[in-house]
Amino acid sequence: MRLPRALPLFAVVASLAACSSAPETEQQRKQIDQQAAVVPTEEPTPERRPYTISFGGDVHFEGILRPRLSNPRTALGPIASVLRKSDLAMVNLETAITTGGTPAPGKQFTFRAPATAFTALKAAGVDVVSMANNHGMDYMESGLADSLAAIKRSKYPVVGIGKNAAEAYKPFRKTVNGNRVAIIGATQVLDAEFIASWTATADKGGLASAKEEASLLRAVRQARKNSDTVIVHLHWGTEMQKCPNEAQLSLAPKLVKAGADVIVGGHAHILLGSGYLKNAYVNYGMGNFVFYNSNPATTGRTGVLTLTIEGRKILKERWTPATIQGGVPVPMTGAAKTQAVADWKALRSCTGLSARPSTVP
Repeated sequence: MRLPRALPLFAVVASLAACSSAPETEQQRKQIDQQAAVVPTEEPTPERRPYTISFGGDVHFEGILRPRLSNPRTALGPIASVLRKSDLAMVNLETAITTGGTPAPGKQFTFRAPATAFTALKAAGVDVVSMANNHGMDYMESGLADSLAAIKRSKYPVVGIGKNAAEAYKPFRKTVNGNRVAIIGATQVLDAEFIASWTATADKGGLASAKEEASLLRAVRQARKNSDTVIVHLHWGTEMQKCPNEAQLSLAPKLVKAGADVIVGGHAHILLGSGYLKNAYVNYGMGNFVFYNSNPATTGRTGVLTLTIEGRKILKERWTPATIQGGVPVPMTGAAKTQAVADWKALRSCTGLSARPSTVP
């Protein structure tokens, strides 16, 4: 995610046109189906009870944040106490995991971090991350190879990236309080000149692209068959635009129709609204989270979204507001917290989302 300044026109057009989809190959369809089918079914499903999942926004470890990795167990600061309280927690990891490689040509901002980033996230209570975003391959093919190797060595759960399309669209799966949870990651934002080279295909590594709508929707439908809760984590939106763009408004109902229960994402550097689309829960923008160069009045406003879920039912939403200080989120307190929660709820007004789920199945 580049910082908000002088975006080339073609990049903006590419982002807004992200709902267009290219045909997937037969081999790619088969791979995604095979990956989705690899789910153990022998063990009986425990009795379900509600669980909580927390989401933070965009994370990297550049600039003032890099020295924090010298002590990765405290790298995320006080927000870790919020994340650890949930049964599951997830963020968008907006960086290549490499210490080498060649920066993507022509990109103004390129992010990378050593593998200790995984240590830092795990220590903070983050259970899974998505690397499907417009910085996930900032160091091109060699950076991708390093990232995949680091993921394999660390055994840290990462979605939205892989050695081929099947792996990139493969969901993270975990049974929590008897609920079979599946989480898929994909990006609707890619620089026009990197769409082809960064998108995973049947025989090439890369990112799960939401521009390949057929592939993403197929992955959701497959996950729906053997999951109690299907979550889609997206990189989407327009930088510094406080309301969802046309690409987001087009994709969200398609994902819900395919079987998604929760859709959460970010990219815009600022918070966008959340609410219900029929019975599914949609968040259009989580904003920055662990991020340098944040303005306290805009890009420095952040927080943790915690959902209480049982099966397909979203029972409760909770927003824990925070401000980015020294690159890390610091939870708010007192009257400032109360006002920040009210401000966050008000963001729903331009989303077309509801404050409560639909009563119609």
